[in-house]
Amino acid sequence: MQIKLFTIPVLGVSDYNDELNVFLRSHKIVEIEKQLVQSANGAYWCIYISYLELTHVEKASKEKIDYMKELTPEVFARFSSLRKIRKEIATKEKVSAFVIFTDAELAEMAKLPELSLAKLKNITGIGKGKIEKYAKILVDTFNSIDHETSGQLDTSDSGI
Repeated sequence: MQIKLFTIPVLGVSDYNDELNVFLRSHKIVEIEKQLVQSANGAYWCIYISYLELTHVEKASKEKIDYMKELTPEVFARFSSLRKIRKEIATKEKVSAFVIFTDAELAEMAKLPELSLAKLKNITGIGKGKIEKYAKILVDTFNSIDHETSGQLDTSDSGI
């Protein structure tokens, strides 16, 4: 475990925001202590941070994945539909989209031959809370869109 100390003048806090935020995002933080210290030279925030370096795997996992390249065209189309539904749910719930389901979770859903609540339980990261709050609406909406699309294709193929 390593430590880092930040001494930030109270009047210059905004000047140090970026440096502190970059440090916090790029390390695994164990503990943070802060103390307001006053001296003859002014008031300072002393921030003590104990941290661990991120491993190579952890750093790589933070990199953005291009799902268009990673998924087949058919699976990517399903993934895109799931993302649209997730966005609608997130807007309605007034939360960030990743709170509903992450892109990685949606990619795993898109790979499934059929979407059901039972199958979602087997995807890493999807627990009881997400199943109870968001899964039913996502599955129902996706399946209704999927059936409409397949129905439209059947109609056009039949020559009607």
